Amino acid sequence: MKIFGITGYSGAGKTTLIERMLPQIIERGLRTAVLKHTHHDFDIDRPGKDSFRHRQAGASEVLLANASRWVLMHELRGAREPTLAEYASRFSPCDLLLVEGFKHEAIPRLEVHRPANGKPTLWPEQRQIVAVASDQEAPVGLPAGLRWLDLNDVPTIVAFILDHLQLTGKADAVL
Repeated sequence: MKIFGITGYSGAGKTTLIERMLPQIIERGLRTAVLKHTHHDFDIDRPGKDSFRHRQAGASEVLLANASRWVLMHELRGAREPTLAEYASRFSPCDLLLVEGFKHEAIPRLEVHRPANGKPTLWPEQRQIVAVASDQEAPVGLPAGLRWLDLNDVPTIVAFILDHLQLTGKADAVL
């Protein structure tokens, strides 16, 4: 499994970019998964549902399943949060794991940057950023080795990521 990160400030378009990239990556025959890290508390369960009640009663894990999908909810209950590697090890075998978040992990990543958000670029401070996808032209003095890509040119972004990871599509994929 190859791991590649997508990073940027809130509202930059990380999720939208991943959403647009996925069909193009999958079309190449690459099994792809996404890990989204959030700093906000979240719950995919609903009060009153059996699974919610099981968790509230103290179950450490509850697995919901049907013929279409399954989800495993694991309660940390004060234990340390797993590392990126520990989370990645829980995924079924795949070719590519796209990671949104975990910005301090030492994985190659693409920064999504929109100057209209009023935030600075992250690449000067985060050495693991190997490319920037933006809706503005590249600044003067861009360091050697840092690629600047058009945020709206998703095929080029996908090609860059796959090339960077030396990840090729499956021979039987429809190209």
